[in-house]
Amino acid sequence: MKRLYLPLILFVFVILEGVAIELLPPSFVINDLLIIPHWVFVFLLYMAIFYDNDRTYFSVLYGAIFGMMIDIVYTGILGVYMFAYAFIIYIVSGIRKLLHGNIYVMILLGIFGISLTDFAIFLIYSVVGLTNMMLADYLLYRLLPTVIANLLFLLVLYPFTKNRLLKWQDEQISKNR
Repeated sequence: MKRLYLPLILFVFVILEGVAIELLPPSFVINDLLIIPHWVFVFLLYMAIFYDNDRTYFSVLYGAIFGMMIDIVYTGILGVYMFAYAFIIYIVSGIRKLLHGNIYVMILLGIFGISLTDFAIFLIYSVVGLTNMMLADYLLYRLLPTVIANLLFLLVLYPFTKNRLLKWQDEQISKNR
């Protein structure tokens, strides 16, 4: 039963990402700010740092699966989120092996991962021609608000997620022995 917790949590975040914009105050939506919720990616960051060990890549696998699910449900091009989530989580997993898992590393890797993911998605959409936003406008009106909003979500999620994922990781390790 515990094997279903992680996919179930990720599935709930996929659903909540669709209604997240409706939950924002109207003053944010009226302005030119574009806030993109990457809540699935934030939880995948937690998985990469606190759940995966040196030989497992569950977060990368779930990144590909749930990235594809986001592509199917919310976007017009398949594979953009799948590629971005899986690839950036793989990079973060590699960096995590060099650092200890604590709140400061989580914030640092959160800013790095969210920025890189959103920029990769913007870059792919620009190459394909789905967006014609100038880079300066993108950085100011989309990337900065997106990173700040998702970083706030990351900080709110931290006390609830860290210990639970570490406990599930210990259970997984002891079960595989």
